[in-house]
Amino acid sequence: MLVLGTLARNWWAFVLRGVVAILFGILAITRPGMTLEALVFVFAVWALLDGVLALIHSVGAAQAGEPWWPLVLGGLLSVAAGLVALKWPGITALALLLLIAYWSILRGILEIAAAVRLRHELRGEGWLILGGIASVVFGALLVLSPASGALAVVWLIGIYALIFGIALLMLGFRLKSHAGELPAAAPARAR
Repeated sequence: MLVLGTLARNWWAFVLRGVVAILFGILAITRPGMTLEALVFVFAVWALLDGVLALIHSVGAAQAGEPWWPLVLGGLLSVAAGLVALKWPGITALALLLLIAYWSILRGILEIAAAVRLRHELRGEGWLILGGIASVVFGALLVLSPASGALAVVWLIGIYALIFGIALLMLGFRLKSHAGELPAAAPARAR
């Protein structure tokens, strides 16, 4: 119940991550002609924001005495991917695609693992699983077909971000509905 309580109190962070992912997806779909450098920058900002928010979640999990390392690992992975993309914006399209692909696969595995851990505490954990599966499938498609056209890749990135963002929004709102059902945290005892 501690994990659910921590997640429910931080429901807004899932919603924020979902909104950022949806905005990124809309931008990628409506502006498919953007240059590779602009795509790298937008991806880098998204990965950095996602990583920072995951690290914030890890602090809450640690304070609740729950496993925090998967959130730290996912957050650091996202921050690292964002920093690499910012430092070398002129990387080749293939290197960018593989960076995004492996980041997405690893991130998806971590999201699925988190959902499996929460399956007994949270109804609707399927939304987190859906987001994780979308991440893994998206990454696998990029690995299997890296030479596909840039326009198709931009649209694929946009569709992935929209699905993942919607999944996070749904999870966040589901957690918000649980926030009112949970007992208040016990006050600290005086020594």
